Amino acid sequence: MNPQFWWYVARATGVMAWVGAVGAVLIGLALASRIGGRQVPPAWLLALHRHVGALTVALVGAHLGALVADTYVHFGLADLLVPFAAGWGTGAVAWGVVAMWLLLVIEATSLAKRRLRARTWRAIHLSSYASALAATAHMVTAGTDASNPLLRWGPIAVVAVAACFLTYRALMPRHAGRRPAASAAATAPSAASAPSIR
Repeated sequence: MNPQFWWYVARATGVMAWVGAVGAVLIGLALASRIGGRQVPPAWLLALHRHVGALTVALVGAHLGALVADTYVHFGLADLLVPFAAGWGTGAVAWGVVAMWLLLVIEATSLAKRRLRARTWRAIHLSSYASALAATAHMVTAGTDASNPLLRWGPIAVVAVAACFLTYRALMPRHAGRRPAASAAATAPSAASAPSIR
């Protein structure tokens, strides 16, 4: 076996975990902004959002396993689970540890959503932005592939897409999805039904 095999696995799973983390955030923003309209069913986007989140957790697990298996740089469990415990790239690895714990909390509370108050779940779920930012900082500072143009421009592209979704959501009316029903009700012959539009 190639002595660098686990290092390649760690690099590949790390990059893919980052793609999954930011991808889940972007899908969530697309779902919340309803930018796809009727062409992209919300149920489909929600299912995709959940699957990408679960896949990201699996990729993070594979990333950690590969780092432990790699012999070039020794990583113990404490190095990978406790921020600032790693002897190699202490700050850079800490970003990844923080991103991992936030991701796990977000996934766990999403699975237990029905048992949580909506406000509590929403507050925890919004930390996905912080998790994606921490994962990005980890990739840029700890990853040996950070000089790759795709990974260098990737975060910029993600921010641009996220800004588009947030701008769209801010500019569109809150009840934009109800427009067809409202216009149909407005043209109904009975004026008494007008107050029910609201």
